[in-house]
Amino acid sequence: MPADDELESYLAALAPESTDAETTAGTSFGNAQVYQLRLQLMANEQLKELAAERQTSPQALATEWVMQRLEWEARQRGF
Repeated sequence: MPADDELESYLAALAPESTDAETTAGTSFGNAQVYQLRLQLMANEQLKELAAERQTSPQALATEWVMQRLEWEARQRGF
């Protein structure tokens, strides 16, 4: 069975590059960048609750919010 390059790339992107607890920038995955996001416990619980209400994952909701904010920032700058 041939190796699944996409799966291997995905797994590599999930694996931490170092054991440094404060690392925030991740690795590339295809044309995307992987980031770790550290939230305070209360914020994490709130994110989970909101995601559950919207029937999505906390990761998907956070990604959606970041993309919306980037779009807003670009409009403010005239892009």
